[in-house]
Amino acid sequence: MKHQHILVIRFSAIGDVAMTVPIVWGVAQQYPDVRITVLSRAFARPFFENLAPNVNFMEADLKGEYHGVKGLNRLYRRLAAKQFTHVADLHSVLRSNYLRLRFNLSHFKVEHIDKHRKMRHALVNKNMKKKVKQQLPTSFENYTEVFAKLGFPIEKNLFTSIFPPEGGDMTQLPELFRDKKENEKWIGVAPFAAHQGKIYPKEQMKEVVRTMVANHPDYSIFLFGRGKEEEETFNQWTKEMPQCTFVSQHIENLRQELILMSHLDVMVSMDSANMHLASLVNTPVISIWGATHPMAGFLGWNQDKDNTIQLDMECRPCSIYGQKPCIHGDFPCMKNIRPEVIIEKIEKVLL
Repeated sequence: MKHQHILVIRFSAIGDVAMTVPIVWGVAQQYPDVRITVLSRAFARPFFENLAPNVNFMEADLKGEYHGVKGLNRLYRRLAAKQFTHVADLHSVLRSNYLRLRFNLSHFKVEHIDKHRKMRHALVNKNMKKKVKQQLPTSFENYTEVFAKLGFPIEKNLFTSIFPPEGGDMTQLPELFRDKKENEKWIGVAPFAAHQGKIYPKEQMKEVVRTMVANHPDYSIFLFGRGKEEEETFNQWTKEMPQCTFVSQHIENLRQELILMSHLDVMVSMDSANMHLASLVNTPVISIWGATHPMAGFLGWNQDKDNTIQLDMECRPCSIYGQKPCIHGDFPCMKNIRPEVIIEKIEKVLL
């Protein structure tokens, strides 16, 4: 009998790939004799390379070697040679659909994610009479369902972190991040996201940070984010508030970022990748929601719903991913969240 070997496909985005980790771990733990290979982009390697003895990672360069139909055919031939027995498409986009088609034609056992598009459409419908506000299956439930259909149901998933209980190895970090004192509090702040509808106004977030450092001068604030706007913003904040550190100026790669996150006492994040990264290392996240909503199923793994901050507005959510323009023009769902509410939530988590 051929040894069972599952190919797991999820190419992007970083937050969505991060959400596959607890489920892949759950399958790996329950079926230790089954090999699992995760196919994704290079950025995802730190998620999986030490996840479990029976989990491997395979990089797919979709902009280079495997670009276009010719590239996908080349990728399929390489994958077929590895003699997988099952294929779990956790992405269900054009590229993964094509690979899935090839595997189906070759009589592999293949299953793919159900994204519940009708339910999503009803959740964000602009017509309030047709809008249906109900909790959708989470991404974790959707991923778990794919494996169940393949014959690998997970009875109980006890995933907590990609690191041991004490957190990641701080000796792998620059010296600046190695000296956390016993009673010191480390707070992560990730105030940016891919779309405007998911970003808390910059000046209001600055007020949150300013108040925290004024009230707790012995706390350390770590600012997470990469990009031109993030750099300009964080450089200004670190000049004004010495307790703040712009993480990307010192951290070299995603693995180091995850190690640092594992030693935070709390992360303050938007509905963004950083919420999911912190969730992978068992760090509590205070998440701020505007155009999007936890009802869509994207709250981080094991995160407490009481740590979500959002306003109850008829128009929310208006978008699954946060990219749609605001019907009011200025995202009052974010703007009207008072900084004091966020500060109070941080204080409560740190008690």
